[in-house]
Amino acid sequence: MSHNPIRPWRDITRRKSRQIMVGNVPVGGGAPITVQTMTNTLTTDVRGTIDQVQRAADAGADIVRVSVPDEASSRALKEIVRESPVPIVADIHFHYRRGIEAAEAGAACLRINPGNIGSAARVREVIQAARDHGCSMRIGVNAGSLEKHLLEKYGEPCPDAMVESGLEHIRILEDNDFHEFKISVKASDVFMAAAAYQMLADATDAPIHLGITEAGSLMAGTVKSAVGLGSLLWAGIGDTLRISLSADPVEEVKAGFEILKSLGLRHRGVNIISCPSCARQGFDVIRTVEVLEQRLEHIKTPLSLSIIGCVVNGPGEALMTDVGFTGGGAGSGMVYLAGRQHHKLGNAGMIDHIVDLVEKRAAEIEAETAAEIPVGTAAE
Repeated sequence: MSHNPIRPWRDITRRKSRQIMVGNVPVGGGAPITVQTMTNTLTTDVRGTIDQVQRAADAGADIVRVSVPDEASSRALKEIVRESPVPIVADIHFHYRRGIEAAEAGAACLRINPGNIGSAARVREVIQAARDHGCSMRIGVNAGSLEKHLLEKYGEPCPDAMVESGLEHIRILEDNDFHEFKISVKASDVFMAAAAYQMLADATDAPIHLGITEAGSLMAGTVKSAVGLGSLLWAGIGDTLRISLSADPVEEVKAGFEILKSLGLRHRGVNIISCPSCARQGFDVIRTVEVLEQRLEHIKTPLSLSIIGCVVNGPGEALMTDVGFTGGGAGSGMVYLAGRQHHKLGNAGMIDHIVDLVEKRAAEIEAETAAEIPVGTAAE
C-alpha cells in the first residue's frame, strides 16, 4: 500500500533455482510460489472431479493433482485435462503404463518416483513420453515409503535417507537427459521434513515442492504445515507447495495462500486483520469477521481490512490497512480509509457498508494497476 513505509527487514531472499513449466505455469526461477491441491474424488467420476478442480481453481489453486491408479482413470484424465482451468498433475505410483497414458492424456506434470516403476527400460519409456508430450515431472520422496536399501542403511526414516533417495531419483532422470523436474521430500514429522528440505536445498538447483505430508485435520494440519513450511519459506526455500489436510481441497488452497500471505510471498484477496475480541468490544467481532470472510471471498484483488473491536489498537491497525473499522460506543464505530479517519458508522449496517467499501477499493486498485501497465503488455 502506498501509505505504508518500506520495511526492508521483512524481505525474504529466495533460494535460486532453475525454472520449469507445469503447463503454462512457471515453477522456480523466481516465479511466484504456486499453491497446489489434490482432488479426492474418484478420477473415473469425471464430472465430480472436474467440479472439484474448478472449485479449487476458483479458490486460487494454480495447479491441481489427480490420482491415476488404473487404466480407467487414464481414460478419464483426458477429459479432465481438457476441461480444467489449471494445469493437471497426474499422480503415478508403481505402474509405468499409467505414466505414459497420463502424458498422452495431456497431463502437465507427472508426480512419480522413478525408482518404483520398474526397470531402467520402463523408466526411459516414461521419460520419453513426458518429453514427447511436453510434460514435466515431480520426484516425490516420502518418509513413509523409502527404499528398502536406504532403510537398511540408516535404520529408520531420517532426513539423510530422504535426501539420498531424492538424489538417486534425480540421477535417474539426468542420466536420461531429462531436466524438467521439481522435487519434494515430505514427512509427517515437522522436524524431519524441515531438515530434509534444508539439506535438499543445498544439494540441487531443482525447483522444490514443499509439503508436510499427512498433516492431519483442518485445524491441526494447518498449524503443523504453517510451522514447518513457514520456517522454510522464511529461509527462502520453496517454489510450490501443497497443504495436505484431511479436509476439502479448497481448504488446502485457502491455507496455502494464508501461509504465503502472512510472509508477503503471495498477495491475493482480502487480508482481514481482526482482534480476538474482549469485554471492551463495541460489536460482535467474531461473528462480523466470519460473515465478512464469506461476503468477500469473491474478491481476488490484494487489499487489507482491519476489524478491531475497540479504540485500544483499532486506530493503529487502521493506519496500515486500506479499509478499517474500529468499534466505539453507543452502537457505532469509526471507518478508516487509507489509514485516515473518514466517517462514523452505526453497527447495525456495518457489514453491508464495509463490503461496499472493500469492493469499491478493489475496483480502484484494479484500475490503478491497469493504468500502470504499458500498452501492449499483458497483465501477469
